[in-house]
Amino acid sequence: MRPAELTPLFASAQSLTGIGPRLVILMKKALRLPPGVSEPRVIDLLWHLPTGVIDRRAEPAVADATPGTIVTLKVRVLKHKAPPRGNAKAPYKVAVEDDSGRLDLVFFHAERKFIERQLPVGEERYISGRLESYGDNLQMAHPDYIVAPEARGELPLLEPVYPLTAGLSGKVLIKAARQAVARVPELVEWQEPQWVQQRGWPTFGEALRRLHVPEDAADLSPGSKAWQRLAYDELLAGQLALGLVRQRTRAQPGRAVAGDKSIARRIVAALPFALTGSQTTALKEIAEDMAAPHRMLRLLQGDVGSGKTVVALLAMAIAVEAGAQTALMAPTEVLARQHLETIEPLAAASGLRVAVLTGREKGKARTALLERLAAGEIDILLGTHALFQEDVVFKDLAFAVIDEQHRFGVHQRLALQAKGKDGGTNVLVMTATPIPRTLLMTHYGDLDVSRLTEKPAGRKPVVTKALPVDAMEKLIARIKAQLAEGAQVYWVCPLIEGSDTSELAAAEERYAHLVQQFGDCVGLLHGAMSAQAKDATMAAFAANELQVLVATTVIEVGVNVPNANIMVIEHAERFGLAQLHQLRGRVGRGSRESFCMLLYKPPLGETAEARLKMMEETEDGFLIAEKDLELRGGGEVLGARQSGLPEFRVADVPGFEMLLAAARDDARLVLETDPELSGPRGRALRPLLYLFECDEAVRLFRAA
Repeated sequence: MRPAELTPLFASAQSLTGIGPRLVILMKKALRLPPGVSEPRVIDLLWHLPTGVIDRRAEPAVADATPGTIVTLKVRVLKHKAPPRGNAKAPYKVAVEDDSGRLDLVFFHAERKFIERQLPVGEERYISGRLESYGDNLQMAHPDYIVAPEARGELPLLEPVYPLTAGLSGKVLIKAARQAVARVPELVEWQEPQWVQQRGWPTFGEALRRLHVPEDAADLSPGSKAWQRLAYDELLAGQLALGLVRQRTRAQPGRAVAGDKSIARRIVAALPFALTGSQTTALKEIAEDMAAPHRMLRLLQGDVGSGKTVVALLAMAIAVEAGAQTALMAPTEVLARQHLETIEPLAAASGLRVAVLTGREKGKARTALLERLAAGEIDILLGTHALFQEDVVFKDLAFAVIDEQHRFGVHQRLALQAKGKDGGTNVLVMTATPIPRTLLMTHYGDLDVSRLTEKPAGRKPVVTKALPVDAMEKLIARIKAQLAEGAQVYWVCPLIEGSDTSELAAAEERYAHLVQQFGDCVGLLHGAMSAQAKDATMAAFAANELQVLVATTVIEVGVNVPNANIMVIEHAERFGLAQLHQLRGRVGRGSRESFCMLLYKPPLGETAEARLKMMEETEDGFLIAEKDLELRGGGEVLGARQSGLPEFRVADVPGFEMLLAAARDDARLVLETDPELSGPRGRALRPLLYLFECDEAVRLFRAA
């Protein structure tokens, strides 16, 4: 249960003075609400942080004020000068003065009565806005603030600047944020006193106040003590939540599975290459986890072509040796069948019985497959989301592999786990998207991690070159020469969002152009084709009946044509680094020298240039992932917007890595000494989990 003192923060934003239904709709657009939250709450305003500040502290006399600057002036109202009748374009002016000089306040399309109420003749007012000179006169057009002397406190001398949306003014947000700050209760300090003292950090409540009601412009810098304090709070909350989840997973009885290596030996003997050092290490870690009595949850991450499928197969062999069944789930049918191609010859050599289940298996064939599965006549079932369906019943599922983990939600992982006896299935999740260390800590802290860092022997380096689009004809001439020598080419066209040309039209146009250049050896592959048409095109390319395949990004994951040695990516500047790296991984799989040509449209922006340069310089997926994180931020790299992974509300700050490492150590220490958070510090930390809404994560896994 959420602590009672936090209740006012989780009330609707409409509970604040001056916020009605219309403003709530606008706030919904401007505020970044967490997944599952449909209406802004008070706490969402607290986490909607300013991006800058307007300094209104300069209070000169009128004669000393500098035109072009923002000033706050105390003036008397002299007279109102309405525009001549019939001239709607002329402004409404109000002359004001202090003892040193005078200026005009200028209003266009103004409502006379409103201005007369705001600026009664003979009275004093504080006005704040940008001062301009107009001929010999000073003027201020549409002052930002006009307040009576007794309401001087309403004029923010340091005015935070918030991200807004059309129709929502900064003034409204400032008022709402100030009310939200006033609702923050006094909370027991959850950080170590020494740590806070050493860094000179304010308390949690004071830190929030300084960001929304700054006393100094420097308060609003992400490097400020207030911001750093809140960033650390958020990181610690995340690490604690992941630690609690991991603790619970480990506490759940798993199933100890150990094999006699009889099948594994036959698989290794049938491999055309020796296992790499990191494959051997990863297998050892997986085998130890499977043999332990607690539930296994491990992430195997390896670059494109680092041999994850073979590691997964050898791990599945352990479960089959122990007399049980295994499953491998992939996000797409193409990828599931790709795994089948890799696994089938090895399974045949080692006596493993393999089947595949996707949305395509229907009717009698599907029924027969499910009967064999329930009878234990299938050792390894490969498939897509179809594996979660209720009528898919295993005789004894002991081990499951989930490929491209970030494309599946936690619920799906749990649904597959539940198909084992007592839900104790051991799970290995795999990803070909190398994940930077910091993201592993923040997003996958509930998993143990194995990394494949070497490429199997025989993998050729891929020569990567960025070319401006006007070099295309030269490139086509070079490709012609390569095709004559038996080469095969992928030609990728990007998704063009918000353009008149759809992704499909762009690909079709390029296809027509290349058919003119190369003849009928060109094929076309795109997302709008039926599964059968896609498979037929891919099969023709794999069989070298087509030499050039024009495709959209549907070929990004899992397509394996060893003879293809040239990858052309059009508008490479539109792709993220991870995607470029994935696409490049489709070539360099055979004996030919391989090339990746990145066609871009100049001039390049700074980020795009850094991306293409990185691609030219390295093939190391882990280095590329770190650079991608630096250029795009964590939520983007993991596709958080699609997958519902947590995004930081405060913690995107300088010194992030140092704060994250400290938060991880701190959380580990807390949970080792106080696993139930029932001691004095543990109890103080509980509200923190609710403030950053990690309670959801904890609740979800409690149900696991």
